Amino acid sequence: MTHLPLLKKLVVICIAMFAFAFALVPLYDVFCDVTGLNGKPSLEQAKLSTLVTENREVSVSFTTHAQSGAPFVVKSKEYSVAVKPGAMREVMFSAKNNSNLDKVMQAVPSVSPGKAAKYLHKIACFCFDQQPLKAGEELEFKLLFYVDTELPSDVEELTLSYTVFDISEQLVASNN
Repeated sequence: MTHLPLLKKLVVICIAMFAFAFALVPLYDVFCDVTGLNGKPSLEQAKLSTLVTENREVSVSFTTHAQSGAPFVVKSKEYSVAVKPGAMREVMFSAKNNSNLDKVMQAVPSVSPGKAAKYLHKIACFCFDQQPLKAGEELEFKLLFYVDTELPSDVEELTLSYTVFDISEQLVASNN
């Protein structure tokens, strides 16, 4: 019975560790919202821009990469574009399913620097929906976006990055 105080301390520590791990995700989200470091752009269609800043240009670059094991190759037709804040810009992307099976892909965007994420507005984006691709099929997708006129002046360039996931198995599992 001399170990009872130690056992109580260990149980309390374990409970505290579990509670901290459980609260970590919401705490991280709050931290990212406060600091602007999350880099998560909205996944909802934005409203059209009505104001254009003619005397400023921002460089927007595009990168894509597939999740490990995903059979997709996704590329933008242009590596980088110059955009006047508020002006609409269209960039085409190609996506190819390199497997011999029909697949469904989902693109998840992120923006760098993170504080610029809330200033990048997408009107049309292949990331809004799941994209079915037949075996060996190649499709083109349009990204229609603008950079908000309120983008901080110290941000002169930003990168829109897409990670592409193969969600075919998750869709089959959810339909069963």
